[in-house]
Amino acid sequence: MKHVVSIAVGILAGAALHAAATQKPAPGGYIIEHDAEVAVAEPGTHNGGGQTIGYSFFKKVPDLPLVFRKRALRPGSGIGLHEQKEDEIYYVLSGRGEMTLDGRTVEVTPGTAVLTRTGSSHSLKQVGSDDLVIMINYEAGRTR
Repeated sequence: MKHVVSIAVGILAGAALHAAATQKPAPGGYIIEHDAEVAVAEPGTHNGGGQTIGYSFFKKVPDLPLVFRKRALRPGSGIGLHEQKEDEIYYVLSGRGEMTLDGRTVEVTPGTAVLTRTGSSHSLKQVGSDDLVIMINYEAGRTR
């Protein structure tokens, strides 16, 4: 009888392991945030001057390995010259700007994507009458 019980327990344990192995993992979930929920009036970062609106999406999410921001640079504002501590991507949504990259100034307009690499330097200045609206993405957890 002990042998039959051991076989039955083994079969049940095997079935439970098989069921656990074939089940879909629980979904990871999602978070939705809107501009109005995260918008903060701020001076131009890195002493860039003027007024901007910063949108730091998902900043309260624990263990998120990236930073995803939007920034609207009002006329006359900018992001001051600074050395990059991590790879960073800028993407222009609207408006016009002048970006100085390692001493070279280039115009940035809607649809422009710029990757600044660790150790490079850059600044960004809004030009024209419309806000310069950009998206910024970089690895979280580094010194900024």
